[in-house]
Amino acid sequence: MRKFITWIVLLGCFSFVNFSWGQERKIPDKVGYIVKVGDMAPDFEMTLTDGNVVKLSSLRGKVVMLQFTASWCGVCRKEMPFIEKDIWQKYKGNSSFALLGIDRDEPLSRVKAFIKQTGVTYPLGLDPGADIFALYAERNAGITRNVLIGRDGRIVMMTRLYNEKEFAALCEKIAELLKPSVK
Repeated sequence: MRKFITWIVLLGCFSFVNFSWGQERKIPDKVGYIVKVGDMAPDFEMTLTDGNVVKLSSLRGKVVMLQFTASWCGVCRKEMPFIEKDIWQKYKGNSSFALLGIDRDEPLSRVKAFIKQTGVTYPLGLDPGADIFALYAERNAGITRNVLIGRDGRIVMMTRLYNEKEFAALCEKIAELLKPSVK
């Protein structure tokens, strides 16, 4: 009987360590992502600064880029003009592409001021409490981050911070995904 109780206690401890009340704990990678390339992108609904609401799953069939940002992030401010010029201005008229900036836990007035300061014209939405961010990375992990999602809703590429080579690779991947398929 003592062995049986010991096994039950050990099993309970193992389950508690690996699961959080029935939820599998996602182990972050070295930069804080809890999702991986190849995963289905976690779905969310977000209110944009213009009041429109967008649901990620409604964009299925498009190549989607998510840009996690905040007004207090210096690296974000450095990267955003490149996103505007090299991605948004190039593909904003392409009906197979969507770009969504996701501002981490800031009020609408601050996000609107941030848009004005950076001069970006791509859509930005609000992420109160960083709940959308927490679907993709550890809630307290740093930004800037970009998540590229293929037409099938699976994550194709993820970046962290701003690095010219990585940004160039992101631009190349978007171009590749938007090339018309030859049948």
